[in-house]
Amino acid sequence: MVVLYVMKWDILSGKEDAYTQWAQSTIPRTLAVPGITEFRGYRPATGSSRVVVTYEFADMNAWASWYSNEELQKILDELYAFVTNISRELWGPSPIVPEPLRP
Repeated sequence: MVVLYVMKWDILSGKEDAYTQWAQSTIPRTLAVPGITEFRGYRPATGSSRVVVTYEFADMNAWASWYSNEELQKILDELYAFVTNISRELWGPSPIVPEPLRP
């Protein structure tokens, strides 16, 4: 059962360079917290300041352990200095498509 944690935010105007430096140093810190199996980051093709990141976990227990980690909570607190409009979603597998399908 794969669990997907999706976060979205907008980079604050004037904070783009500081955000980029922070994010580049923070991604390895995030991945060092046990439990995560995959991380991806996305930006709109239009070049806006919207960011979407996804974290994948083997199950809900792995996500809960990762999310409650003290280092991760520090990272999430730091994020507020650079972004606004943060949203978070926790997704589980679909009962119709519980496993990936590929052509």
